[in-house]
Amino acid sequence: MNNGSSVAGLVETLRQDLDKYAVGERLPASRALVNRYRVSPVTVTRALAQLAAEGLVVTRPGAGSYRAAGGPAAVRRQADTSWQQVALSAEHSPDQVPRTVDASGLLATLAAPPAGVVQLHGGYLPTSLQPERALASALARAGRRPGAWNVPPLEGVAELRGWFAREIGGPGGPLTASDVLITAGGQSALTTALRALAPPGAPVLVESPTYPGVLAVARAAGLRPVPVPADADGVRPELLAEAFRATGARVFVCQPLFQNPTGGVLADDRRPAVLAAARSAGAFVVEDDFARRMAHEDAGPLPRTLAADDTEGVVVHLCSLTKITSPNLRVGALAARGPVLDRLRGNQIVDSFFVPRPLQEAALELVGAPAWPRHIRTVAAELRVRRDALVAALRRELPSLTIEQVPRGGFHLWLRLPDGADEQAVAAAALREGVAVAPGRPYFAAEPQGPHLRVSFALAEHTAELDEGVRRLRTACAQLGLPTA
Repeated sequence: MNNGSSVAGLVETLRQDLDKYAVGERLPASRALVNRYRVSPVTVTRALAQLAAEGLVVTRPGAGSYRAAGGPAAVRRQADTSWQQVALSAEHSPDQVPRTVDASGLLATLAAPPAGVVQLHGGYLPTSLQPERALASALARAGRRPGAWNVPPLEGVAELRGWFAREIGGPGGPLTASDVLITAGGQSALTTALRALAPPGAPVLVESPTYPGVLAVARAAGLRPVPVPADADGVRPELLAEAFRATGARVFVCQPLFQNPTGGVLADDRRPAVLAAARSAGAFVVEDDFARRMAHEDAGPLPRTLAADDTEGVVVHLCSLTKITSPNLRVGALAARGPVLDRLRGNQIVDSFFVPRPLQEAALELVGAPAWPRHIRTVAAELRVRRDALVAALRRELPSLTIEQVPRGGFHLWLRLPDGADEQAVAAAALREGVAVAPGRPYFAAEPQGPHLRVSFALAEHTAELDEGVRRLRTACAQLGLPTA
């Protein structure tokens, strides 16, 4: 049994073997089960615990496990929940925007595919690139820090807030620790920002296309996402100014650096115009700086954050350590200046109180360790290699798919399918062939600009896996009659 299925497999095996034992008869000892089924003691313990929860066995500490009387617990009567359809649909008045929780765009990149599927859909580093040893050491040191298990400051540990302030604003920049709130990752920060800045029913401007998590958060809060076209140089400022005038929006959400999904970078000559358009409209710019620490080896000097150039408190900046480390290190930051910071702080406290202090202390230990800059360099080099390998494989195997931009940061490519292609059908056919990709529709707030796929090179363990994934994608396209040459 492999590690991922060992508990479930052992539970099923033991469940089938129970008929060999009389009620009250003792099952083999845990050590015997370990040897018989070649699994770990932890797997045996978890399997027996699950059988006990099902009422099939009784465990007696120090005595062993015994077949229970009566078999599994009686199946509970199915509840009649049909009334909830009325309650959920009647939660808003006719003039309000309904709140909808649609996580499909996120699930397309977060859900684990079946075993053997090449993962070209995810947004996290593979295990081989995660700084597991450094994380383990940081957690161990953090747990021994004085006061590590006490309630932290509600805004976050001061030293960590100061580190984020320097990272966001630059050394000697406009931000201090008092301008920063520690959050439970970037998605949590985004949720806090949108709920704090816009009332239900209000419009919120977003890049088109944009990260599906922005659209999901906005709609769940009862907001109306309004798309503003973007190109390889980022959002178009003249269209942004017009959107502010036409909608009365007071919030614009953008990813100026290595945008998801296009990989675009906001051009230097557009940056002042974006801030000016927001300031003229009396609006905030929510800067989602998710990929700064995932710049590729050939990225060159990175542009400053919009927050670093903001002199009037227009920008609410958010970033996270999650993508560059591990999906489980959910530590991020919100930075803002002026009265808006109090509102952000209030919303965060209401939602989650605070980020656990041991996690904050571990993050602080990690970014202060000698291993941190080495990790950043390693990831930069590996992402460049994987990006180039994926680009080469696509151009060789599927030249009919247009790579709209080769990014120098982030973890994905944005592909335009031939006109008339059904991207959902392509994604489904690809999964049947053993490769997971993300369809482009969830990245658009309104009608999409043609069929697209987002393919990721982050989760691959090696370049051969990327080559195999593209070959499988080519087979899927051919089966649907799409041109492959």
